[in-house]
Amino acid sequence: MLYLIGFSVALALVLMPSSSESLKEGECEVCVSFLGKFYQSLKDNDIKFTNDAIENALVKTCKEAKGKENRLCYYIGATSDAATKIINEVSKPLSYHVPVEKICEKLKKKDGQICELKYDKQVDLSTVDLKKLKVKDLKKILDEWGESCKGCVEKSDFIRKINELMPKYAPSAAKARTDL
Repeated sequence: MLYLIGFSVALALVLMPSSSESLKEGECEVCVSFLGKFYQSLKDNDIKFTNDAIENALVKTCKEAKGKENRLCYYIGATSDAATKIINEVSKPLSYHVPVEKICEKLKKKDGQICELKYDKQVDLSTVDLKKLKVKDLKKILDEWGESCKGCVEKSDFIRKINELMPKYAPSAAKARTDL
């Protein structure tokens, strides 16, 4: 009997994830956020929680992903140009409703780059002085909106384009600005 109790305790300790393996606050932010939104979209759209249905939905979602989320899709093999395919490491646990944090922990072991992805800091367009931003940051704003600035050469060209498009993509920021 004592042997069984000792064995049970030892087994529990082996099966419990150690604190070094679990995600720290803010770690894997792109993975956790993207998979969290994806899981919610599966529930909202009444997608069946089968491997195939989840994989198909993930590939479809990844076709429209941009920036860091697209890079995550590439790492898990959900893009057409991906070199590896570990998409089943996402679809199978999701089919059993495993929390996305746990899925990301497992993905981190497979490919450490997954948890190194961080979202870029968002610029508060309602208060930022566009003239003080670098051209690279101005281009990034346009890129996030899915826009480009053809023929833009000077910084002022990019600022003009952003101010022109702001009511469409950031209406509350456009209303809050007094310099327009």
